[in-house]
Order: sequence, then structure tokens, then C-alpha cells
Amino acid sequence: MMRTRPLKVALLGCGVVGSEVARIMTTHADDLAARIGAPVELAGVAVRRPDRVREGIDPALVTTDATALVKRGDIDVVVEVIGGIEPARTLITTAFEHGASVVSANKALLAQDGAALHAVAEEHGRDLYYEAAVAGAIPLIRPLRESLAGDKINRVMGIVNGTTNFILDKMDSTGAGYQEALDEATALGYAEADPTADVEGFDAAAKAAILAGIAFHTRVRLDDVYREGMTEVTAADFASAKEMGCTIKLLAICERAADGESVTARVHPAMIPLTHPLASVRGAYNAVFVESDAAGQLMFYGPGAGGSPTASAVLGDLVAVCRNRLSGATGPGESAYAALPVSPMGEVVTRYHISLDVADKPGVLAQVATVFAEHGVSIDTVRQQGKDGEASLVVVTHRASDAALTGTVEALRKLDTVRGVASIMRVEGE
Repeated sequence: MMRTRPLKVALLGCGVVGSEVARIMTTHADDLAARIGAPVELAGVAVRRPDRVREGIDPALVTTDATALVKRGDIDVVVEVIGGIEPARTLITTAFEHGASVVSANKALLAQDGAALHAVAEEHGRDLYYEAAVAGAIPLIRPLRESLAGDKINRVMGIVNGTTNFILDKMDSTGAGYQEALDEATALGYAEADPTADVEGFDAAAKAAILAGIAFHTRVRLDDVYREGMTEVTAADFASAKEMGCTIKLLAICERAADGESVTARVHPAMIPLTHPLASVRGAYNAVFVESDAAGQLMFYGPGAGGSPTASAVLGDLVAVCRNRLSGATGPGESAYAALPVSPMGEVVTRYHISLDVADKPGVLAQVATVFAEHGVSIDTVRQQGKDGEASLVVVTHRASDAALTGTVEALRKLDTVRGVASIMRVEGE
């Protein structure tokens, strides 16, 4: 039997995502009511510029006083899509204190202060849901913390930023340079005027922190995530990748150590074999590859950003939170019981592709091989090309720690026969 009194929703932010949330709440009102068991009513919309025309939204609902809106007391759910740390953090905390549950898409805030927000939600018996904070429309957070709750997740690796994937895919498919591909992404609306958060890996790092925390039942903050951007990736790197049967992706990688006693979280460009499912993810799409003990290998794929896809994830959370509200229950909160330490990047073990500029003369390869051996880094393959007294030497290693590889490169730079290190690229997915 459906309850006739509506559940009241406050919307913080009415930009690309917020306006889509409001539109879907209106156009799909009957379906949402049937799925929830009660009508949902948009009770207020907090914005910075109230004079802007917002199609389909009653101007009487619009306010610039977000604090007053979340303090009303009759609000059942607050949907936060304004982003950033403040005032979002204070508004969400205030919403909990005044009896509302919260649905958020704020990856930066959750990566930095997720534990504190979960604690306030638990203190007041309210929900904090944030499916839209990672990978847009792709159902990912709920499967990790609910569908796979009985399994042991060992690795989460994925493409979680559409802008960077578009740029790298364009470089791969057309031979374009980084700047040319970025310019096209900007012209098409995939990249912001200031793309730093995307291309330097900040956006992906925030998402990696959230995913690692959920997957490994451990608090992982943004500061725990190693981050390396993709601005130094060149057409020459793609040429080398193709020779290895690989492509290059900006990956977010969250791993449990082999002994199960620690975890790592990192974001960086990496070569990945063309046979790996992530290699086929094109354009601005996202995909996340999950490896667990019982379920084995799973991949979640779809549009990772944009108004409608992100709004879809927000509405899914809204339905779940409203159902909980009606039943007097709350959904899963923070699960950090494992409390595993987060290891530094130096302890991460993977393969490496290193391109060196060297003198084209006898004995160079032997010198280079000796340096690798002295640092305990085993060489898998070597390829050398020379002309007019100069040569390039490409070394692909077996698995080695980041610390061992760093020491190797520092020693290589000191050799008189090594003119420079052209590039270093990790090799993942093997």
C-alpha cells in the first residue's frame, strides 16, 4: 500500500547534474513513487544564481540559503551535487543533524572526509549514499559493498576518468600528440577549460581512494593514493606500446598485497595488453575490472560522466534511501574493520618499460644489464636500435618493486654511456 504523504527532497546544486535530477524526478514521478512506495517531492533547490531560468523547476522552490534549506526539519533526503569541500561538508553534516539522509556525488569530499561524514550519519541514524561519486552511471559502489560483501576482493583496476581516456584513445588511434588530442577533447566538451584535475590524475585519485576503502574495508584517504598524471605520455610511447601488443591507459589501481596484510592505491599511465578487457574501452567511457576470490573477474562498463548518466546514479541512490526511510532502516555504512595499512608506492611490484638514449658503441648493453642486476631487477626483453653514434635501448623488466626500479634508474643516469632516460612506463594487466 502506497503512502500518500510525500517524501521531501532538497537539492543542493542545479547545474548539469542537478538539473537532470530535478527533471527526472518530475517526468518519472509516478514510476519513482511506485518503486519507493511513496511520492517524492522536490521541496527546495539551493543555487548560487537564483535569477537564471531553470526549465521545469518552480521558481518558488529556488533559494540561495542552502543552510536554511537543510535545517528545515521536514526534509527527508538531501541530494548534494555542488561539489568541492566547503560548503558541501558543512551542509551535509547539518542535514544529518536535522534528520535528513544524504545522497552525494562529491568524490573529492568523500575521498578526504568520508570517514567523518559516515560517523555523523551513523550518530544520527541516517544514510549516506554516493554511487554517483565514482564512474557516473556505472553501478559500482553498491555491487562492491553489497553484492560482493561476502567475497574477498583482491584488486580493483579501472579507467575512471572519461576525459583522459578520450585523449589517450585519440593518441592511440590517430597518432596525435597530447596537446592536439587535448584540444579536440576541449572542443567537444569532454575537457574543462582547466583540465588539470583530470589530466594530472586528481579526479581519478579521489575515486581510487573511495574504491579502495570499500573494497578492502579499510580507511583510505586521498593522501594515501599515489598519483601521476598523463601529460608526459607521447606518440613515441604509444609506438613502443604497439610493438609490445599493448595500449596506454590512465589507470586507477587498488590492490591487496599478496600476504593480505596491506593494500595500495595508485593512479598513473600504464601499458596494458590489447588482450585485456580494459584495452578495448574507447572514447570517454569508463570501465572497472574487479578480481575477487569467489566471483573471479568482473568488469563494469559504461558512461562515466555527464548530466544524465550521473543523474541516473543519483536517482538510484535516492530510491534506495527513500525506501530505507519508509521502513525505518538504514543501508550499509562505512566498513573499515580490516584497518589494513596502506603501503607506499615504493613497495608496489609491477613490470616496467624503460626507454634509454645511449651511446651506440660496444659494451653499452652489458653496462646497462649490470646496473639492473645490481639492483635486483630482472630483465625480460631488450631491444636496441642505433644510428650515427646514438642509440635507443628499450628494456622491459620482470616484476620489480617501484623502489628497486627507482634505484636502478638513478644508477643508469650516472653511466657515461647513458645520454638520458626517454620514458618509464609501468606495464599492468598481465
